[in-house]
Amino acid sequence: MNRTRSEQLFAEALKYIPGGVNSPVRAFRAVGGQPFFVNRASGAKIWDVDGNELLDYVGTWGPAILGHAHPKIIAAVKAAADHGTSFGIPNPLEVTMAKLICERVPAVKKIRMTSSGTEACMSAIRLARGFTRRDKIIKFDGCYHGHADSLLVRAGSGALTFGNPDSAGVPPAFTQHTIVLPYNDEDAVTACFAANPNQIAGIIVEPVPGNAGLYLPQPGYLEFLGEITRAHGALLIFDEVMTGFRLARGGAQERFHITPDLSTFGKVIGGGLPVGAFGGRAEIMDCLAPLGPVYQAGTLSGNPLAMAAGLANLAELEASDAYAKLEKLGEQLAAGMRDAAKSAGVPVQVNACGSMFCTYFTSAPVHNVADAMKSDRERFKKFFHGMLDAGFYFAPSQFEAGFISTAHAPADIEKTVAAAAKILRGL
Repeated sequence: MNRTRSEQLFAEALKYIPGGVNSPVRAFRAVGGQPFFVNRASGAKIWDVDGNELLDYVGTWGPAILGHAHPKIIAAVKAAADHGTSFGIPNPLEVTMAKLICERVPAVKKIRMTSSGTEACMSAIRLARGFTRRDKIIKFDGCYHGHADSLLVRAGSGALTFGNPDSAGVPPAFTQHTIVLPYNDEDAVTACFAANPNQIAGIIVEPVPGNAGLYLPQPGYLEFLGEITRAHGALLIFDEVMTGFRLARGGAQERFHITPDLSTFGKVIGGGLPVGAFGGRAEIMDCLAPLGPVYQAGTLSGNPLAMAAGLANLAELEASDAYAKLEKLGEQLAAGMRDAAKSAGVPVQVNACGSMFCTYFTSAPVHNVADAMKSDRERFKKFFHGMLDAGFYFAPSQFEAGFISTAHAPADIEKTVAAAAKILRGL
């Protein structure tokens, strides 16, 4: 593929933007080479500035569940923009969005909008601490909840150790109350509560972790998290920024029949515009200012353009047979990739949940980040670039989930699997 214009733009970007990108994974550091620059997108396809056409399995990292530039979303944004891009004053669309989320997610009785998933998770944790009057939070290795200081933590040396900062610029004191445990390990959680009696405010978890690739909760694991938090007076926080309204009409909590105390959302509820939200039980949410002592604010929270785009996105998902279609496409892709890898004799684990998926280059099942780290990253690099050159854009990291949209067709999946089979045979 000719990428001359992308190369020129990247060279120029390096002069003015750190690393040439505004989010690290876009830099292609995990796979080598240089990123391409997108000129436009429509449906399941994107076109770069050099005119190359690609079938997209990144989908803006999740929001483009209907595909890119869906006409109803574009029309909704244009109509909203005609009335103004931002007010800093309550607008009717905020109320409509809040009511819609509360209707679709039974665990959410009240909700507050933010401008990003990072803000939503940061605020939910502050709220959990304020409500319980406890300081410690449990998170899981491999689960990403945004780049707030107290959440940028890697796993310690054991189940009960406190995490160390995972980024320069984060003082250790900021993370001393964040405990990092392995995902899918019930014993580690039990031991942690025993070692920290009446000190743990809550557990924050991606019900289906999608930021270390993709792996699923073991049967009974999410139920266990609900039970142990209730038993110890702590709160269970579901980070559904990625899974919310994607894995089911009511998100992962509907799919797995779990009722968390707090939930965070993003991506799909913004239809491609910056957005986040956190909500839950009314008595917890009423601890937020101006009613309670927990402060949280945001100038652009409930932005009318984001609300309009998100409402159009959710309305179209409701009106169409979207979730059934996404399930079938996800099953088709996962089965096809498994068959292709088997035929090629390449050890690959294809983890999938609805319209989310990940291909790990390892022979062992992947249930947590430690399993994921056993993947052959050099093999993934070759696979990634082979697919990219063939016209298929997968996430440029072994440790990121892929996404399918309703704009993908069964024929697209067939072409993808055929291309993957050819590339896998050459690895």
